[in-house]
Amino acid sequence: MNFISRVITNIFSTPSIENSDSSKEPEQTKVPLTINLQENIQYIKNSLGNSSDIVIREIQIGSERQIKAAIIFTDGLADSKSIQNFIMESLMLNISNADSNKLVTSQEDIFQVLKDHFLTAGSIKDVTEWTPIFTSLLSGDAILLLEGYAKGFSIGMRGWKDRAVSETTTETVIRGPKEGFTENLRTNTALVRRKIKDPNLWLETKEIGRVTKTDVAIMYIKGIVSDDIVEEVLKRLDRIDIDGILESGYIEELIEDETYTPFPTIYHSERPDVIAADLLEGKVAILVDGTPIVLVVPTMFVSFIQAAEDYYQRSDISSLIRVLRYVCIFISLLGPSLYIAITTFHQEMLPTQLLISLASQREGVPFPAFVEALMMEISFEILREASLRLPKAIAQSISIVGTLVIGSAAVEAGIISAAMVIVVAITAISSFVLPAYDMAMTIRMLRFLMMGLAASFGLFGIIIGVIAIVLHLCSLRSFGIPYMSPFAPFILDDMKDTIFRMPRWAMFTRPRLINKKNIIREQSTPPEKPRNNTGG
Repeated sequence: MNFISRVITNIFSTPSIENSDSSKEPEQTKVPLTINLQENIQYIKNSLGNSSDIVIREIQIGSERQIKAAIIFTDGLADSKSIQNFIMESLMLNISNADSNKLVTSQEDIFQVLKDHFLTAGSIKDVTEWTPIFTSLLSGDAILLLEGYAKGFSIGMRGWKDRAVSETTTETVIRGPKEGFTENLRTNTALVRRKIKDPNLWLETKEIGRVTKTDVAIMYIKGIVSDDIVEEVLKRLDRIDIDGILESGYIEELIEDETYTPFPTIYHSERPDVIAADLLEGKVAILVDGTPIVLVVPTMFVSFIQAAEDYYQRSDISSLIRVLRYVCIFISLLGPSLYIAITTFHQEMLPTQLLISLASQREGVPFPAFVEALMMEISFEILREASLRLPKAIAQSISIVGTLVIGSAAVEAGIISAAMVIVVAITAISSFVLPAYDMAMTIRMLRFLMMGLAASFGLFGIIIGVIAIVLHLCSLRSFGIPYMSPFAPFILDDMKDTIFRMPRWAMFTRPRLINKKNIIREQSTPPEKPRNNTGG
């Protein structure tokens, strides 16, 4: 496996001789502004191809209109009403004669005077080069340039339309918050800060993507998170050199520890409460502008089995549901393969009556059990994928009708046995129990491998496959943390939130491998029963 991975890596990572030199882009030189306002305006027009959505408003400020200026912004990205109220109105109408004289007499500090006395916007940055100007302009900020100065202002006026905060469609809960992340980075960071009102919640923002210049933010709680993990996350993000980042999946694939594995090594969620809980455990959240999916590192296998609602219900109910999820994992992974192995190689394991019933059902079936299961599984995967791509109004009805029609017609035609339809249906339903879609996809992929081993070697093939999967899981790491912890390495103190969820007062420590500085989470004690104060 390692040899094959190295060969594939060498094939895809070795550049060709022809393209080795041509792929290098010339380094962008830092071009400063000029003191001529018209030259600066013309440079913007030429650089952006005279784009129609770039608004350039030339004005004259001062009581005698002696200072020429230009306000540039992108229509649709900037808030035009705020520009009119906080920039144009302040510069064109609210400057009195005394203020105008102050502008004229303070030629050296004119930008400081504008910033201190006239501009009422919140975020104002000085810009002297074209690269940050274009980045701010195309991000929704307004640019203010003056005649006679090789300097300008980048004023925060971002105001594009974004989706309102609503309930997530992929992580629904019965009890718990209904809000989910949106495509706006600042909205997402605000949702997390609403949960954690602590000054130690730190936020660092990076710009990744040579063309898209996407804002990528990392959030962590100083004093809880391990400094090594934060340093590793920053190092991997700095290592990314790509032309564009359109979704957090780009980041996930570029920073994950292991590429050639079906198991996800980075957790993601659309729920602010889930991200806040992970931050409190000492993990790092990675937020990408333009997507509601937030990444969390490091992660472990048990994180994909846990759901947000597990911590809002009582511990006994949550533990029962979590055990059910583990059972469903085994059913989804081994259901068809066990049926194939037993009916093909180990018929003596079945009771006589059940064996006779299965034999009578398979009397007219022309295919072996493996081909039966393969046909049904592929058909179900096609229906599931089609239901995701169809319009919502007809997807559900077509998927239900298609499943019933294909299943009943296949049984009546004698192509598939009725028992196989039951096994495949139970397996498919069990895969939907997993709260993490990535892990459910992994189980679906491995199911076909286990079916092939069962058809070849029976139960011995299933055992070999399970051992290989367990060994592979134990070899994985997520930012240096063992993927199967606290099972391997076994940590007894961390087992209170794995298969079973202990009561809240018993979960007083954070995961030890992730957090080594601030392990104690709380100092709670078991609730005491009230005394019986009945008097005599």
